[in-house]
Amino acid sequence: MRVHLKTLGCHLNEAELETWSRDFQAQGHQITQDLSDADLVVVNTRAVTGEAVRKSRKLMHKVHRENPHAKLVVSSCYTSLNPVTDTQIEGVDLVEITNHQSDLHSMPAIVTIPEENSLLSRGRQRAFIEIQDGCRYQCTFCIITVARGEERSRPIPDVVDEVNRLPTRGIQEVVLAGVHIGGYGSDTGSDLYELVKAILADTDIPLLRPGAVEPWDIPGQFWSLFDNTRFIPHLHLPLQSGADTVLRRMARRCKTDDFEGLVTEVRQQIPDFNLTTDIIVGFPGETEDEWNRPLKFVERISFGHLHIFSYSSRPDTRAAVLPDALPRELIRTRSEQMHQLGNRLKSQTQESYTGRHFPVLTEGADNSDKQRWSGYTPNFLCIELTEIGEPGLKNSIRMLRMKGISESGDALIAELE
Repeated sequence: MRVHLKTLGCHLNEAELETWSRDFQAQGHQITQDLSDADLVVVNTRAVTGEAVRKSRKLMHKVHRENPHAKLVVSSCYTSLNPVTDTQIEGVDLVEITNHQSDLHSMPAIVTIPEENSLLSRGRQRAFIEIQDGCRYQCTFCIITVARGEERSRPIPDVVDEVNRLPTRGIQEVVLAGVHIGGYGSDTGSDLYELVKAILADTDIPLLRPGAVEPWDIPGQFWSLFDNTRFIPHLHLPLQSGADTVLRRMARRCKTDDFEGLVTEVRQQIPDFNLTTDIIVGFPGETEDEWNRPLKFVERISFGHLHIFSYSSRPDTRAAVLPDALPRELIRTRSEQMHQLGNRLKSQTQESYTGRHFPVLTEGADNSDKQRWSGYTPNFLCIELTEIGEPGLKNSIRMLRMKGISESGDALIAELE
């Protein structure tokens, strides 16, 4: 059977679908990147915001329209929350409900991958490994606790065994994924520090990094793990807002002073540490002062990259019934301001590394009719190489010199030493 796999969204979706992809192939099925050639299409959905719901439905309709003869299976968060609705969408043949009753690695009996993309089309340098599912927190804008249920962590030996199997497939980098990876081990008496320490000690994977970690979840001794150069000096710490009053309405468990203290600590201990974050723009009731504070705070912290989300109401969340919703035009204007600031901070970060040398895991990326190599520095700054199509370069770790910033501003331009 020819199987085409798509996803919307997060690292956990990518990790789940990567696992399912391996299982498909182990059962003798063929993974195809051509949607029109597929006998079966699996779509992994999202539902964290109203916009994510809209994109999930749009993708399902698109798949059915472009290949009406293929069996269509939908899975993950949106299907957990909307199983009846999903079955009424034209073309959907099976809904696989992922919730607190699901096994961490369950998949439908008849199927058995992550914004719309396929891991398989990106090359095979990097693998997303699911270490836990579920979340015990209840941020007012989020529905994931309902969709994913209570926290469940994979045993450390299971994760280590999976990582040890990856090098034979050419994988050189592992990303630890989950809904709430900072809560890893809350149900098993362990924590994220113990897991990372075990992976570094008991595997030879060249590069390791975690997905997003909530700032209040950083376990004791965690920063010492970065003494090992295989654990890359980058962390995505979701902030969401730089105004404490908004953070309270979001039911976030971190104040801006605590966040800034954490950033100061890590930057003092770890050279070249790259910090990225999430920002929600236009949360209900956001006043002019509550908008200006995040702008100043984000600039003071000087993040390497911002993931910016315009607030969209998600039914069944507490934020959906908060008063004083902002007009869409005002949200759009503020989002543009934050994007401009984010681009300026990103350029400042890139400029600070110009002229320096770093080992980089190289990847292939199509640019027009040529193939130009790309990759990431050890602290997760995107780079593009001046070399085009050099044999033996893909999926190798090479020492590169940073020359400048690309015309688009999205990457550093680098050259081989």
